[in-house]
Amino acid sequence: MSESARISTHVRRKDPDEVVAYLFRGRSLRGCMNDTEPGPPDDPSVETVLDRVRTHAFHPVDETNFTVDRTLEEHGIADLDDDDWRVRLLAIRDLVRFGDTKASDIAGGLADDDDVQVRYVCATALGILRARSEIESLERVARQDRNALARSQAMVALGQIGATRSLDLLRDRYANDDSKEVRHQAELSIDRIEKGAAAEREVAAAYRNLDADTFEQLAVGEAAPPFELPDTDGRMWNLEDAIGDGGWTVLVWVFADWCPVCHREFDELIERREELREAAVDVATIECHDRYRSRVMVGRELDPEYWFAQESFAESYAERIWWPHLLDRAGAVGATYGVDPMAYAVHAEYINRPATIIIDRTGTVRFAYYGTFWGDRPSIEEILKMIRSEEFDFEHPERRRVTSE
Repeated sequence: MSESARISTHVRRKDPDEVVAYLFRGRSLRGCMNDTEPGPPDDPSVETVLDRVRTHAFHPVDETNFTVDRTLEEHGIADLDDDDWRVRLLAIRDLVRFGDTKASDIAGGLADDDDVQVRYVCATALGILRARSEIESLERVARQDRNALARSQAMVALGQIGATRSLDLLRDRYANDDSKEVRHQAELSIDRIEKGAAAEREVAAAYRNLDADTFEQLAVGEAAPPFELPDTDGRMWNLEDAIGDGGWTVLVWVFADWCPVCHREFDELIERREELREAAVDVATIECHDRYRSRVMVGRELDPEYWFAQESFAESYAERIWWPHLLDRAGAVGATYGVDPMAYAVHAEYINRPATIIIDRTGTVRFAYYGTFWGDRPSIEEILKMIRSEEFDFEHPERRRVTSE
């Protein structure tokens, strides 16, 4: 199979019959939430979960806080079947399932000086759990850890917890940390603490309810799995309703507010609003973050000091964003759609692969493109060209490619 064919079909998907069987068991993908919350893993040991992380060979992260493909020695991960994301995501899920009763055990992983991945997943889980009992442990990481990945995530966790006592530390790190990525997360956490915008409980519920059997079930040529997600204002957006409007539907997974490429996509959506309307294209952008972080992306919270921007996004977006920006908490829908939440680090934060999914008027997936690094994805103009021509053979010229060994 050619590389372009592999990109279009993304053959690691499950058999469509399995998707249908799953949906008809009454567990639709409405936010991937079940009526009951699963308990902790079968083996109630935090160390068992962390050992899965310790024994996995993750792609390295360079001094600029970007994941580097170990074979190509370039930013990103070329292999779409790589399972770094799955190990990382399921470890966080299992730690969150332990709940507050194991918070001190989870915090023990922050002391694993040999494995930043362990420190990262533990800091992530503690923030999601809003584990106030472990604020001091997270402050120690934020202040002292030698790795920006761990410091950055400790900053995020303190903001999610709403750690008022940590404001002086965060202000100091915002002013003095030698990593711009860590400084950015400190700035966001200061703002959310001051606003009382701790992580909503739905975030922990979304992680607890992650089901690996639902991952990677999108198939080009088959019906798009249904889902429903809230937008940044709390309104629910339903894929089936969008398809029912009779036009094309485009789903675009973006990274986060610190991503200049993502903001360029937003600019294009604003610039091409009329063209998209004339082509009967309905667009939704999707972010694998909680409500506060997703609202930062659309300029609805603070106006951060970005190192790549000269103008205020808050000012330019306030009246111009016309499409819904959806909250994919825990990346649950992204995992189902093959977007690989927490695939690789960019700016000291693990994020999903960039992805573009095009669904036709019948609800059939016509195109599924998954980026291999932070910069390879179709532009909005290229998406429009594909829809107008109904030829879906896009391949980014800088796409990372798996090499034969």
